[in-house]
This record gives sequence, C-alpha cells and structure tokens, in this order.
Amino acid sequence: MFSDEGTLQALLGGLKLKTRVQHPKIHECKDWAKPYWFFRYWQDEVPSDGLMKSTRKRQIVGPSKGDGALTRKQAEVERDKFLVKINAPTERAAAAKGVVLIKDIANMYIESHLGRRNKISIPTRCTETSMINRHIIPAWGELRLNELESKAVEDWLYDTFDSWWTMRGVKKVMGALYTKAEQWGFWEESKKSPISRVQIGSKEYKWDRRILNEEEIVHVLARIEQPYLLICETCIATGTRISEVLGLQIKHVDLKAGTIKIEQRNWHGDISKPKTKGSQRTLTLGDLTDDYCDWLAKRGPTNPQAWVFPQDTKPGNPMWDSGVRAALKQAAEDEGLDFPGFGLHSLRRANITWRQKMGGASSIETSRIAGHSSVEITEEYTFVDLERQRETTQAIRDRLQEVRETTPEQRVDLDEALRDRLLKARQAKAEKRAADRKQAAA
Repeated sequence: MFSDEGTLQALLGGLKLKTRVQHPKIHECKDWAKPYWFFRYWQDEVPSDGLMKSTRKRQIVGPSKGDGALTRKQAEVERDKFLVKINAPTERAAAAKGVVLIKDIANMYIESHLGRRNKISIPTRCTETSMINRHIIPAWGELRLNELESKAVEDWLYDTFDSWWTMRGVKKVMGALYTKAEQWGFWEESKKSPISRVQIGSKEYKWDRRILNEEEIVHVLARIEQPYLLICETCIATGTRISEVLGLQIKHVDLKAGTIKIEQRNWHGDISKPKTKGSQRTLTLGDLTDDYCDWLAKRGPTNPQAWVFPQDTKPGNPMWDSGVRAALKQAAEDEGLDFPGFGLHSLRRANITWRQKMGGASSIETSRIAGHSSVEITEEYTFVDLERQRETTQAIRDRLQEVRETTPEQRVDLDEALRDRLLKARQAKAEKRAADRKQAAA
C-alpha cells in the first residue's frame, strides 16, 4: 500500500530493519539420551530503546532416533516451515513483523478507513475516532504492534472504563487496528493479535432491561404533540430506528399501499445508507396510514424530494432527533413512567417484543422487519415479561390439573385426543419451519 520508502521509514519511527534470508544447516545432537535434530537462527527484536537487536537462538526440530524419529530430510522440511515466519528478504517483509508504532497505524486507520465517506457512516466514524484519540493513542500509541500484551490491555480496560459496552467498543476498535495492519502488510498474515486474547467477561447492562407495557405507552403518547407523536407512533408500530424515520422523503411514502420504504437514514443532518444492508426494507403502516395522510395533507402539494418531517425554520432540511427525544422523555416523566435508559430505542424494543408476543411473528420475520443483520441481535431486543411467563406457566398448571381430574375411562379418550393434538401440532410446527426456511432463503 505504501511503496514510498520515506513513508515506510516514517512509520517505523526511524527504525533500521534487517533484511535477511536464513537457511541454516540441520545438526544432530547426540550428547543426550535421546538424540535430536536442531538448527540455529537469528531472531530480530526491538527493545524499548527502538534499536534493532539480533539474538542467536537454537530451535529443536524433533528426535533423530527412537519413537517418532525424523529423517534428516524431514527435519529440513520442518526447519523450512519455521523459517518462513522468520525470514524477511525486504524491508516490507521485515515491517510485517509488527514493528510499526500503534499511533501510526491508528492515524492511518482514521485517514484511510474511517475517512472513506461512502464506506463508513458518520456516527461510526465519530465514535471510533473519539475512542482512538481520547483513549487508545494516549495509552498505547508509543508502543509497537508487537509490544502490546494482552494482560496489560485487559487490566487497562477494567481500570479505565466502568461500562462493559465501552470496554467492548474500545476492544473492538483495537482489534480492527490489527486487522487493518495485517491487510496493509504491517502484521503477519493469520497471526493472532494480542487483542484476540483479551477477555472482558459476560455482557453487562448499565440499566435494568425493561420496556413500558401497552397501557403505559398509550398514556405517554397521549401527552405528545404532532409531529413528534407521529414519529413516535411510527417507531412503536413499525420498529424503525429514529434515524430511519427522520430520513423519510415524500417519495418513500406510498399512501395507497400503506407502506414506507427505508432507503436512507438521517443522523444530525447527514444522509447516508441505513445501518446494514438488511435495513433497506419496506414496512407496512396499518391504520397509521390515515395519520400520514392527515399530516401530509396539512403541508399541501409537496415535491417528492421533500422531507416528511422537515425543520420548522428550514423546511429544506430534515428534522433532528433531539426534539423528538426531549418530547418523549418529558411525556414519560410527566406520567411518572420515566426510567434510566428509556428513550426512542425503547419503542423499537417494544415493537420487536410485541410483534412476537401479540402478532405471533417468527423470530426470522421479526428480524427481517427490524432490519437486523442476524436473528441473534433480535433475541437481544426481545423481552419476556412476567405477565407472559405467568400465562405460559399457568397453561402448564391448568393442563396438569385437567389430567388429574379425569377418570380412567375419560383418560383413554383424552389420550387419543391428546395424540391427535400432538400429531397436528407436530405437522404445524414442521410446516412453519419449512415456511421460515423458504422465507429466509428468499
């Protein structure tokens, strides 16, 4: 990627690399009870002073006599396999040993990866750039890639951050630096990075995981005025992200079909593609279509490129999410239903949960509608509340009690009826699995 030698030397911090191709002879050691094959080679290391140091080392290949003995030819093959990782015929090959400074790789990552507007969304760019400049470079920037130790990074994460999610985010970015370094030729291919061995424990949530129930949501929404109400209603009815709703233009709304097309998102005025490829989807509005008809009718004839929810003072610009968030939060507070973590994303979580609980949608259907990249993410969004647990628990209890109260004669008839029900249930389940697989393949 960087053919200019001056650029390469700058990345190495002035470090002079040694280029060599080693091909030492195989020797047999007969001084021990179990003779073995070995060879000697030079290992280049970079101490903390930045000066390249070469150390003569001895590598044992395997036994030369007895069980599992290798022939000289076999020992030479094993030697060559080992030396593939050691030899560096060019400076570029030597640089792949991980001698580039972490701060240089981090800056390259910002400029050459995060800087690509058509590839990385602005929210991701801002978040990762902040993590790199505020945390990673100050703590590790002066070290070289091959000097970073897993334990040191793990201790630093636990000592520096209280949030598990922040630790996860910083660890993910640090891992991405090594991935890009490998792609750019500054880290050995297929070699594990020290970040891959960092453990941050099981997932933890900063706040209690909960959503408001249906009655509570209705009370909160009753306190919100238009157009914020229609935006919140869209989130709760369709499961859209707030950025997707605020990215809607007139051309994306089909009032006859009662649908909206999610083709873009709006993050603080930046219009870009949705979060994932699966997020580009068409969603039904149900009877919310009437509310969209009323809202668009009030605005009069509009250009297909116009925003569905424009700013009051600058109609040519889409609305930001801050006003909607404030209105929802205030309504919840006025109802005494606010809690840490409640917000617009809570409406999306409620939709995903209710779509499965009330509508009987499968996890695959719900995942597709939510625009998730995998069903596993949908599972994270799904809440099983106590009321739902009570219903399923009581259904089991009622069934057991029904069996206890039957007479032996009734039980014979009951067993036959039960067998019929079980057979029908199995058939229905098999048909549903087949439909899910067909839908997933489509």
